[in-house]
Amino acid sequence: MRSLAEQMTPRVTAQAISKYESGKMLPSSAVLVALGKTLDVSLDFLMSAQIEALEGLEFRKHSKATGRDLAMAEAVLIDNLERYLAIEDILDMPANVEWMEGRRYDSVATEGQIDTRADELREAWSLGLDPIPSLCELLENKGITVVVDDLPERINGLACHVIRGGKPVGEAVVVSNRVNVERRRFTLAHELAHRIIRSTDNPAITLENAMNRFAGAFLVPRQRLLEDVGATRRRITYYEIMRLKHTYGVSAATMLMRLGQIGVLPAAAIQQAFATFARSWRKSEPQPIPSDHGFAAFEKPRRFERLVARAVGEGLISSVRAAALLNESLDTVERRITGPTTE
Repeated sequence: MRSLAEQMTPRVTAQAISKYESGKMLPSSAVLVALGKTLDVSLDFLMSAQIEALEGLEFRKHSKATGRDLAMAEAVLIDNLERYLAIEDILDMPANVEWMEGRRYDSVATEGQIDTRADELREAWSLGLDPIPSLCELLENKGITVVVDDLPERINGLACHVIRGGKPVGEAVVVSNRVNVERRRFTLAHELAHRIIRSTDNPAITLENAMNRFAGAFLVPRQRLLEDVGATRRRITYYEIMRLKHTYGVSAATMLMRLGQIGVLPAAAIQQAFATFARSWRKSEPQPIPSDHGFAAFEKPRRFERLVARAVGEGLISSVRAAALLNESLDTVERRITGPTTE
């Protein structure tokens, strides 16, 4: 509190900040603006209290992540959720909490069963066997709030159930915009797995490994991959792996692991690859998908922007309110409303 007080203009005391937190005193408008700037959060975040709790909060983080890192990531999530709930209220949209009706499983016992669950979900959602263009859009269409934002460096993502008025009103997944699109897609599929499979009955398969297996199977279906590369191979070339990773939108390491999981390559070949030419793949991505090309051009959450545009179009909010919700300039928002101007 002392550190926060020292950074603010106008200055306030640590005791005043303590009273703001406890509800014993309300900050002035000038202090509110200063708090928002210093903490790098919106006024909606500071003033709104729509979210009662974040239940089942799970972080995808580096082992050296600090409590401050976790708190900042949670604040990013709450800020986005508050604005999301605000626009849904304006449009009078009901909560979607039944998106996985009949698709949740208490446990899995084998790796084959994990692959089967992924195939069943693709079939239930009529996805076929083709690569999924956008995990963000898919999850948003199923009622999951997806946020891609600036998280602390040691936090890759987080997920939770959103509680409002004592009831769950949805689920949310946040992914850091610092990670490449290959990793972002895998993280989203991993979080989807957590919402489907609760545990494993096999002590040899940890829950996180099960989630990773599901993510790989969901993004790269066995049947289509076998059609692409053949049932069994003694080795696979670097060129083929690069082509496959760009085809499916996954990392080279994920693709190599997937080839081993479905039996195309023997375990010894996978081990040799990671000991030789693929040694660096877990730390740096070979031939990454360029920004705004291929999957990177599609893998962005769009629903919130669409809802704000709809509210403006229906005359429910002003362009000023839209700019505040989107955290964008008024000029940018007005150009979206009226289109480009011509001389």
